[in-house]
Amino acid sequence: MNRDEIAGGIVIFLFGMATALLSLGMPIGTFRMAGTGMFPLLLGILLMSLSCLFVFKLLYQGKKTIVKRDSVAMVSGPPVQLILFFGTMVLATAFFNQLGYPLTSFLLLLMLLRTLGMKRWTFNIFLSFMTAVVCYFLFVQWLKIPLPKGWIGI
Repeated sequence: MNRDEIAGGIVIFLFGMATALLSLGMPIGTFRMAGTGMFPLLLGILLMSLSCLFVFKLLYQGKKTIVKRDSVAMVSGPPVQLILFFGTMVLATAFFNQLGYPLTSFLLLLMLLRTLGMKRWTFNIFLSFMTAVVCYFLFVQWLKIPLPKGWIGI
């Protein structure tokens, strides 16, 4: 059992809980007429659920897993990944209004995939682009949620 991975799962859970609790201060609306708090609330619930599954999986594996530490694993281990993860989240939040929703979601997912170890740039770019397009049409076009347009004006 790797304590760094468990700590990372707990930190992500706390981040999801903070996101969900802070979103309750915004109008939630309904699924037909979503308010500004709907997306962060669902995102917080999703983060909490996935981090719980991750931590329970680690605890279930328990002593079966022998953690092998080498110089490469120590450089790119969970503490560095957590710092890069939260740094990416902070930058995305800081530049959200300037860049707009579609560009921010594209860059955020691209950097998070890279931070979490996905090395194939073509796959990362494709997945980030498709996710940004689907999210744009879902939230802006279909649900009519007014999100920042940013420099690109979409």
